[in-house]
Amino acid sequence: MTRPTGIKLSSVATDILGVSGRAMLTALIEGERDVHVLAEMAKARMRPKIPQLVEALTGNFAEHHAFLCRLHLQRIDQLSAAILELSTRIEQQMAPFARQLEQLATLPGVGQATAEVIIAETGADMTRFRTAAHLASWAGVCPGHHESAGKRKSGKTRHGNRWLGAALGTAAMAASRTKDTTYLGARYHRLTPRLGKKKAIVALEHSILTAVWHMLTHDVDYHDLGGDYFTRLNPERAMKRIIRQANALGFTVRFDPIEAA
Repeated sequence: MTRPTGIKLSSVATDILGVSGRAMLTALIEGERDVHVLAEMAKARMRPKIPQLVEALTGNFAEHHAFLCRLHLQRIDQLSAAILELSTRIEQQMAPFARQLEQLATLPGVGQATAEVIIAETGADMTRFRTAAHLASWAGVCPGHHESAGKRKSGKTRHGNRWLGAALGTAAMAASRTKDTTYLGARYHRLTPRLGKKKAIVALEHSILTAVWHMLTHDVDYHDLGGDYFTRLNPERAMKRIIRQANALGFTVRFDPIEAA
C-alpha cells in the first residue's frame, strides 16, 4: 500500500509566507482541500505556476496538520511583531547618529545592520581609543604578538568584543568579494595566497576598523583607493606576474608603453 504524501508547496513557492503562500496556508487551515481553488489564490508572478501548484498541493493534509500549521504561523507572527518592535526601537536609538551611519555606509561591505552594531558597541566615540591600533586591539581583530628569543610563538587574535567582531566578520566577507572594484577586495585577494582565507579575513576586519576610527575621528566619508591600488603601487610586480602567467601558458610577453595622445 502506497503511503500518502504530504503537500509540497515549498517546491514551487520560493517564499511560502509571501502573499500567495500565506493565503493558501490559511485556506488549508480553515478546511479548504480543493487543490484547484487553492492554486487559484496565486498572485502576480505565481500565476504562471498554477499547474505546478496544483500538483504540489495534491497530498495528505489532515486536521492535525492544520492544527500544527496554525501554531507555527501564530509563532511566526509573534516573532515578526517582536522584530518589528525591536527594529523601531533601534531606529529611534540610532537617530542621533544619523551622520555616522551615513559615513559608515560608504565602507565596502558595511551595511545598515553592521553600521548600527559598530555605533552600538563603540558609542561612535573614538576619543576612547588613542589610536586606530588601540581600537583594533580592543575589538580583538589585532593578531597577538608572543615572542621568545626573537621568535614569534603565536599569531592568534586576542579576545575582544564578540558582537563587534561578528559584525566585522560579516563586513569583511562582503568586502572580500569586491576584488576588482575596491581596495579591500584587492587586499584580501593579495593576502589569501600567503596567509590563507581565515587570516586574510581578519586582516580585512582590521583594515575596516582602522578606516572606521579615522572616519569617525575626522568626520569624513570613506575614500576608496581602488581595486587597482596595488597594481599602481608596484607596476613592475604586476608585470612580472603577467609574464609568469603567460609563460605558464606557453607564451612570451613584451610590454610597450602607450604613447600619450
